[in-house]
Amino acid sequence: MDANLQSIKQRFGIIGRSPLLDRALSTAVRVSGTDLSVLITGESGVGKEVFSKIIHALSARKHNNFIAINCGAIPEGTINSELFGHEKGAFTGATSERKGYFETYDGGTIFLDEIGEMPMDTQSFLLRVLETGEFIRVGASKVHKTDVRIIAATNVSLLEAVKKGKFREDLYYRLNTVPISVPPLRERREDIYMLFRKFATDFAEKYRTASIQLDEKARLMLENYSWPGNIRELKNVAEQASVMAEEKLLDAGQLLQYAPQLSRRNLPMIADRKGNDGDGVSMQEREIFYKLMLDMKNDLNDLKTLVFELIRNNDLRVPDASDIRSLQAPSSDYPGTNAADRRDVTDFLHDYHDDDFPAQDLPDSVKPIILNHDDPEQQQHYAQTEELEENLSLEDNEKELIYKALRKHNGRRKEAASDLGISERTLYRKIKQYGL
Repeated sequence: MDANLQSIKQRFGIIGRSPLLDRALSTAVRVSGTDLSVLITGESGVGKEVFSKIIHALSARKHNNFIAINCGAIPEGTINSELFGHEKGAFTGATSERKGYFETYDGGTIFLDEIGEMPMDTQSFLLRVLETGEFIRVGASKVHKTDVRIIAATNVSLLEAVKKGKFREDLYYRLNTVPISVPPLRERREDIYMLFRKFATDFAEKYRTASIQLDEKARLMLENYSWPGNIRELKNVAEQASVMAEEKLLDAGQLLQYAPQLSRRNLPMIADRKGNDGDGVSMQEREIFYKLMLDMKNDLNDLKTLVFELIRNNDLRVPDASDIRSLQAPSSDYPGTNAADRRDVTDFLHDYHDDDFPAQDLPDSVKPIILNHDDPEQQQHYAQTEELEENLSLEDNEKELIYKALRKHNGRRKEAASDLGISERTLYRKIKQYGL
């Protein structure tokens, strides 16, 4: 199968050795010999149309016509006419009858890109075509038959659209007979430099110039960028650098002059070409690290709750937090800061019990502060302090930020994720986690 995939990559000009890419390509090859409907998912710019062409070229329909239609680019008022045709006089401007794509490309393949943008009434007509192969022209009553294969693609979650009532559930399951997920460029880091070299070489051959190259640091910078525009954005960077660069070997500083967005990072750790950070930590280990940090945050919140309960149940009051923050770290000559003083204090606490030292004999600096229930000022100060601490929850703040971003972009996760500086996949996980 590996040799077959390699020959297909060479035939269709696919660059990459990512396991995720190979898995998607293998699925496309397997399903090409059938007439099953295929739903290709992936972010904008990952090459979904290329996969549709591969499926058609390897199918029994390869000698028939293929057409790619962007459903989001056709106005809602004319999309039914474009797809299914119309009769003369069916609407203003219909001066003659017209065949639609489903009639014209009978026996071939129709690729419906951005299927999530298709109007609801058109979805009903498409469902009938998928189930029975029948359709009716706009303004006609005669039923026509067609034998086309449908390959659909989307860069949004159709399940979310189904929940919002913007996409038919029965059509979703009818299209999603065989799903193919095309990975974004940030999940194919081992392929980024290979693609860059391909675009730079193609540019050099076209304009008969020497191809640009990158040094090690510039290459790492290229591979660790998130690439929200995916392959389209990478190609633009390669061509722009090829035009503007005076030298053919670029370092990181020179590359940033042509693509300053490469300096932006969404994660605190930089990965190397193998998907590891500088200390050899893999992506899987990085997820474990983040989970550990989340567990530590939860433990800290539990500890904070326990302290609040102890303070409340024992009528204690904590000092003002601003006073504590203003304190400086004790110098080395401060009593109790050297090792001998610390041992003395430890032995002191070990040898005696609470009964040996009543509270009134303790120094003022370590006496508990008794909360006077009759003092309204103390009560108000304690309530404000508790409210302030509760509002410092990272989880609540993160949930609030995600909610505001989604509200700002009217629920569009792609724009909200870009605004938050995280991936759409991470945003989707956070939405499920917080029940937004």
